[in-house]
Amino acid sequence: MNPLIELKNVTFHAHQKMILDIPSFQIYNGEFLGMMGPNGAGKSTLLKLLALLDQQTSGDFLYRGEVIPKGTAPLDIRRRFSIALQQSLLLDGTVFHNIAIGLKLRKIPKQAIKEKVAHWMELFGISHLAKKNALYLSGGEAQRVNLARAMIVEPEILFLDEPFSALDFPTKIKLMEDFKGIIEASQTTAVFVSHDLMEINYLTTRLAIIVNGEVKQSGPTPRVLEHPNSSTASFLNEWKKFYPLAR
Repeated sequence: MNPLIELKNVTFHAHQKMILDIPSFQIYNGEFLGMMGPNGAGKSTLLKLLALLDQQTSGDFLYRGEVIPKGTAPLDIRRRFSIALQQSLLLDGTVFHNIAIGLKLRKIPKQAIKEKVAHWMELFGISHLAKKNALYLSGGEAQRVNLARAMIVEPEILFLDEPFSALDFPTKIKLMEDFKGIIEASQTTAVFVSHDLMEINYLTTRLAIIVNGEVKQSGPTPRVLEHPNSSTASFLNEWKKFYPLAR
């Protein structure tokens, strides 16, 4: 299977320090890829590189087998990606406006926008919030709007940087359940950074463990969690003490 995105011999430096050293990394169509590692391991930096929000210092970024030269990613490729962050970063305006903004930037006809927004609000269970100012939502409501906004543009790859981490446990569980069903039904490829083994275990199909800017282990999520190698065992075993539901 050919990857959607592939990194070859990629490094990333900041402030004269090596942050990432990635000889080889792939994202495949239809997978839900999780990325975990200690604080400062480089997970979010790698996510930004993959999402074309940042540029590697050296090495090649390939999209569908074609090298994308640094700083020249075409707009039509960038628009095939979408991202949802831990902070929802909603705009001052209605929920409808916040969800619709990506379509408006793409100059989608008004009637089509209205229909698409209604569809995605229904999927995320927020139709009743359409006219509410997004700045006055609860944490769970705001994250549902954030995810709907990311999904409405029907991205080829959805990038997620800890979107559930700030939510209380019951809110998190319900949103994760709904989100998993939406992702599976839409067959959207996703890349997900999280510190929470429960989230990783529940949502992801493949897992990459990143330590000191290097991918130390990757493979099907159950196999990585159950059989960590010598480079990842210390990290995973320590985290399992705090997340017993992941075992």
